[in-house]
Parts: sequence; C-alpha cells; structure tokens
Amino acid sequence: MRLSIAALLLATLPLFAVAAALPEPEGEVLLTVSGDIRHPNVGEVAQFDRAMLQDLSLVEVCTRTPWHREHGCFEGPLLRDVLAAAGVESDSVVVQALNEYRARIPVAELRRYDVILAMRRNGEAMPIREFGPLFVLYPFDDHPELHNEAVRFRSVWHVAEIHAP
Repeated sequence: MRLSIAALLLATLPLFAVAAALPEPEGEVLLTVSGDIRHPNVGEVAQFDRAMLQDLSLVEVCTRTPWHREHGCFEGPLLRDVLAAAGVESDSVVVQALNEYRARIPVAELRRYDVILAMRRNGEAMPIREFGPLFVLYPFDDHPELHNEAVRFRSVWHVAEIHAP
C-alpha cells in the first residue's frame, strides 16, 4: 500500500512542478503570453522579464541562419518550456514581433525540434538592431529539412508577444 502511494506521488510530482505559480516579473517585461493559458501572473496574461526567461533551462544552438553571414551560437530557453511555464495547451501559437509581424507555429513542431527563444548571440545579449531582444531560432544545421520557406517565416525576431488561440 505504501509503495503504491509513493509511486502515485512520484508520478504526479511533475504535474505539481509545472502547475507552480509563475512569479510576477521584477524587471522590464520582454515577453507577454496571452490567450488560452493556465498560469497567468499579471491579470490574465503571463509576463516574463529577462531573469525569468533565464531561469528556464537555457539551451545553446550553434547554427547558420538565412539572415546571418557567419555561423553563430545562440542561447535561450526552449520555446516549448516558455509555453509550459505559461501553461499553454494549444495546438499552435501566434508569435508577434515588435513591428506586429505575426507567424503561427504548430506546437508539435516545438516538441519535435529544439526551437529556442534566443536571447544571446555569441555570448552577448541581442539588441533590437540585431534580431533581439528575443528571436525564435530553429536548429537549422542539425536538421536540413528546416531550410524551407515556412520555417523561415516562423523564425520571428523582435519577439514581443505569444498568443495561444
């Protein structure tokens, strides 16, 4: 009996960790996630500052992109982890840039590939003039099938908002 209760508690532990309250941002808000979310932290939206994004598991992706002349190493949280922190359960999300450019990204694609929300390039924070402060980056060099027009359109830079319809 004790073993089955312990097994049940261990099995549900990840659910409790994911359901933890998202703290309010203390610094400048870099990203707002809205729509069908389970973990809002400011009104009905989830807002993230740089520190909150850095507290998620950071991943480095070294790759060439269609927009950079040189190979670069980008660092940021997995986009799927950002969505999990906000409690997004949609099949797709709409990523919007500061200039209001939008692209719909299937969540299944974010599970299949280690797409990051890049915050740094070659160790430096990315300013707006260099695709920052946030950039949806696919691991192009690791997956040649990602070199297509649809993925290029989904690689939004100057990311400001994500909406879960």
